[in-house]
Amino acid sequence: MQHLTPSQTVEMLKANPETVFIDVRSELEHMFVGHPQGSMLIPWVDGPDWEINPHFVAHIKKAASVNRPVILICRSGRRSVEAGLALEKAGFSDVYNVLHGFEGDLNEHYHRNSINGWRFDGLPWAQT
Repeated sequence: MQHLTPSQTVEMLKANPETVFIDVRSELEHMFVGHPQGSMLIPWVDGPDWEINPHFVAHIKKAASVNRPVILICRSGRRSVEAGLALEKAGFSDVYNVLHGFEGDLNEHYHRNSINGWRFDGLPWAQT
């Protein structure tokens, strides 16, 4: 698995339009916090039980096939690494993780969106 900054992610998506951009956060995060424009929601972990989605790899295969590059993003970059490892185990060879995720790392006051991340970098996002 390779790692990209949010800005590098935007550049890769522009340069490689066949790349599939997956938001692995929960449906609630995607809906209420917002999401990167152009991303597709396929949760790695979701409610109501907050367990790993047993259909995650199958949904990614349907969306991307094992031959297309896949970029994964979550809130801070942890869940996307776990999800990426699962994809590699399933045979995906071109997997990328977005460093710092959508909301970035916590600051000294335990708040996000103030140090790094997709939104902090001012990259395109939407809230639906």
